[in-house]
Amino acid sequence: MNSTQRLRLGKCMTMFGMLMVSITPCRGQDNDSKVADSSKVVFEESFRDPLAENWQWLRPQHARWCLRNGGLEIRVWAGFADSVENALLYQVTGRGQDRWSYEVTVENLSQPKQQWEQAGLTWYSDGRPVFKLVKELVDGKIIVMPGNKPVPDDAVQLKLEVEGPQIRAYYRTEFNGPYLLAGEGQLPQSDNEQVSIQCYHGPTDAEHWIRFTDFRVLRQEK
Repeated sequence: MNSTQRLRLGKCMTMFGMLMVSITPCRGQDNDSKVADSSKVVFEESFRDPLAENWQWLRPQHARWCLRNGGLEIRVWAGFADSVENALLYQVTGRGQDRWSYEVTVENLSQPKQQWEQAGLTWYSDGRPVFKLVKELVDGKIIVMPGNKPVPDDAVQLKLEVEGPQIRAYYRTEFNGPYLLAGEGQLPQSDNEQVSIQCYHGPTDAEHWIRFTDFRVLRQEK
């Protein structure tokens, strides 16, 4: 699909930077179906125009994002974690000590070609990116980071699970199967937390787009 076709489809917007917390890669898999069954959905984004009020844009570029058929499509632009454009941030409030999950489905609409071309979720503390969970091209292979988990170039579901200071990163390519644990870390103390949908490290000589769908926030009370 060319740029003229995409710009016909709706409005298009952008985002930010990254200070990573320590991450522990995890081996094997973790079936968290019990957690999912006992969790309540507290927010869902349909990606219809307009977006819900819970969102704000970081470094928006209106010609490079659009809402289409229940999804958010963002052109993967060149840049780094501290200069990423068209990042869509969801404000996290009242987290307490409950277990919260933030989920999204990520699909590359063009085969990634650029080293470190990536898309997924990033956690922000006090305006700084501190933890990311992404589908990424590294040395010619599609992987999930953290953990360097190989995945096919298909749609992947990503989930950040946060409980107190602990954050865990999950992914799955079989949407009816269990989530796999990619890595985990510790979050800094913060009164201002956000989770973002974002992509960056795209090529400058080709239009590569990412489609995001099925963003949900779930809560499991203690």
